[in-house]
Amino acid sequence: MDLQLRAGATGHVTAGAVSLGGRSVILVSADSPERRGALAPADSETIVTALETALAKRLPVVLMLSSSGADAHHGVAALHGWGRAAQVLVRCSGVVPILAGVTGPAISGIALLIGLADIVVMATDAYAFVSGPVPVREMTGVAIGPDELGGASIHASASGAASAVTEPGEVLDALTEILAYLPAHCDELPPRLATADPRDRLTPEAGDLLPTVPTGAYDVRDVISALVDDGAMVELRAGWAPNLVTGLASLDGYSVGIVANQPMSIAGTLDIAASQKGARFVNFCDAFGLPLVTLVDTPGFYPGKDLEWRGMIRHGAQLAFAYARATVPRVAVVLRKSYGGAYIVMDSKTMGNDVYLAWPSAELAVMGASQAAQILRRGADADEVATYVSDYEDTYLNPYTAAERGYIDSVIDPAETRSALVNTLGMLSTKRERLRPRRHDNSPL
Repeated sequence: MDLQLRAGATGHVTAGAVSLGGRSVILVSADSPERRGALAPADSETIVTALETALAKRLPVVLMLSSSGADAHHGVAALHGWGRAAQVLVRCSGVVPILAGVTGPAISGIALLIGLADIVVMATDAYAFVSGPVPVREMTGVAIGPDELGGASIHASASGAASAVTEPGEVLDALTEILAYLPAHCDELPPRLATADPRDRLTPEAGDLLPTVPTGAYDVRDVISALVDDGAMVELRAGWAPNLVTGLASLDGYSVGIVANQPMSIAGTLDIAASQKGARFVNFCDAFGLPLVTLVDTPGFYPGKDLEWRGMIRHGAQLAFAYARATVPRVAVVLRKSYGGAYIVMDSKTMGNDVYLAWPSAELAVMGASQAAQILRRGADADEVATYVSDYEDTYLNPYTAAERGYIDSVIDPAETRSALVNTLGMLSTKRERLRPRRHDNSPL
């Protein structure tokens, strides 16, 4: 530890300025094995001091957490300390990156801290929850173990709280890898990563990945790998809402955030979880100046009574809201389908997108030809429906009609996608938007 700021009176928390992968950070370690890491008020003071130092020095925050929560021996004073820590962590949000590693239990107040972090990496044997197995059993009558209630696999797939899961002992390495793509603070440009990958490298393999059948599935991560530097992307929240891929990569060495529909999972449609995942990631990239590259291939929002009842409108609006207020450079490429409301929220020109590109295979429309025929040619005979579908496909299901109307900036050869992205992001590197003065917006949470 290069500089120790303070150590809690119980010795359960230490904090200091350290170097991770050549980057200066404020590292807070709350992972003492004594009394399962129960933290006293003095420990929360250590955390508060560290976070305030991170704000003052404009350094990223790295939290290494393993704690059963507030020490019951100190009563409400311990809870007060956690409240102060949460308040300062919120002040850090959007100013410096907040990365959390969970190496053991994260219970009650400390679980809420990881909910406030930008990135959370959990060890495979870690677990986190606000209310543990005992209160769950007493209140609901359900007997459940800590791993089933809040194990790393649960947070990676069901809750979305974990950005990544790794083996014990590798959590800090995973956080260091992610940190390499991020600036120290919101007013600093993201770092440039070393790469020997030519900026004008052709990518014909990206287009070859599309199936010949319009409804065929493919792994959009293979397309991303073909486009980005050295084929490398750090995927975040891979197990949660797999119908949308989010991750960090670089193009010509410059860090970017990638958002892409995944046709391998429910055909790349958008549901509640995918909308939340995308919105959170877009907000994160916008906060720290990472340009956004959006790859679009979606037939729309996933239909269903259950989704509508659970708030598809509100959560779909989260993704629209995130893109609409993002001020970083934004480039989108339509690979295949872009239909209906999903077309709008996946960074369309309507949402303030800077450059909207499309492959020749792109289809932009309110809906597919068969769906349109069911609505607009209801009751017609089979021949009339077939004729209508053919005409609809020729007229609407191509990118050139949208390009003529200004909704697409350019139709590009898939082989030239990487160079187009690099050149476009270079052109947008001086983009600046003046934000309208207001207290704050009212995001559809």
